Amino acid sequence: MGLIEEILVRPKLRQRLWAWWYPFFTRRVRAQGIDFLNYAFEDAKAPRLSLATADEPNRPNIQLYEHVRGVVDLRVLRVLEVSCGHGGGASYFARIYQPMEYVGLDLNPEAIRHCRSRHQAAGLRFEQGDAQKLPFADASFDVVLNVEASHCYPDFPGFVDEVARVLKPGGKFCHADLRYRNGVDEWVAALAKHPRLRLDEMRLINPEVIRGMELNTPRYAAMVKQALPGFLHGLALDFAGVKGSRLYRDAVSGEMSYRSFKLTKGA
Repeated sequence: MGLIEEILVRPKLRQRLWAWWYPFFTRRVRAQGIDFLNYAFEDAKAPRLSLATADEPNRPNIQLYEHVRGVVDLRVLRVLEVSCGHGGGASYFARIYQPMEYVGLDLNPEAIRHCRSRHQAAGLRFEQGDAQKLPFADASFDVVLNVEASHCYPDFPGFVDEVARVLKPGGKFCHADLRYRNGVDEWVAALAKHPRLRLDEMRLINPEVIRGMELNTPRYAAMVKQALPGFLHGLALDFAGVKGSRLYRDAVSGEMSYRSFKLTKGA
């Protein structure tokens, strides 16, 4: 078992590592303007997404957010993004779709400071908080988004319970993430068998994510080499999912599964 796979399947190790890694990483890369932490998405058969010039460098990452959103129209809705990272997706959705409210939540205090100083849009705000204990009232949001973050959580079924609690009846849960083979069944069951959520769609997106990784490889490799000390380069390049990394190879082989889900809360 490789280090990354071991981290993904051991909740206590996962929790300790992420509590150290993400604030450290944010401090190191803040000056580079890294606003997205996801692996990205490229569907060669899909119509080309129209983007503003300022958003173009982040195209592969934005395409993953758009895939996760799907046909859900965010306009005039109350939207929560759990684990918003550096806020690039939150900023993009708030600017483009103008929801009534868009809340980006993340456990990493450094990331929230980064988001608040960097991203401004009508209705957009950022809060520090725990995905396992969402600091919001029942039935507060029309849409909950969660992009490539839940593998960090020690209790995924508990997180899904929290999502169901804060969603309004008829609300949408848009989710995408990765798991190794020995974690897929539990992951899918927590979504497909939830008593208050209906699974509308599940899609395996390894091919599209692999192409996204390839597109982001030059940028992510440069980021790692510029921002981090040399002894961390190998591990960081694996986490970044650059072409040739362990995570990239596992996505290609199918050992690692990347999927997207759409769910609806019952009335």
